[in-house]
Amino acid sequence: METLIWILHLLSAAAVIVLVLLQQGKGADMGASFGGGSAGSLFGSSGSANFLSRTTAILAATFFVTSLVLTYFSGHQTKSAGVMQAQQKLQVAPPVAPVAVPTSAVIPGNSQSKAGEIPK
Repeated sequence: METLIWILHLLSAAAVIVLVLLQQGKGADMGASFGGGSAGSLFGSSGSANFLSRTTAILAATFFVTSLVLTYFSGHQTKSAGVMQAQQKLQVAPPVAPVAVPTSAVIPGNSQSKAGEIPK
């Protein structure tokens, strides 16, 4: 379902960009984009400005709604551990208590040494 929303979101974004670039200023005529007087017959008697503005508004609303739906999906996802999070959990070791060394320990290899004496 989320993949379908993503596809609709991207298609509506691209279509809004194209339609906004096709539209001209208020003083300009759309006949320049479609070649002379054929623009009136292509989009009906109301002309191309009305058709393009309605289509742009519908696609902008679709883009807005899909943005909200995708935001909802991202906020309500189950928290699954990704590859890196699982790897980090494996590397964490429990804390180790320090080992106490007795002061009367004999240094290995020197049976003559006494406690607290530095070997030569």
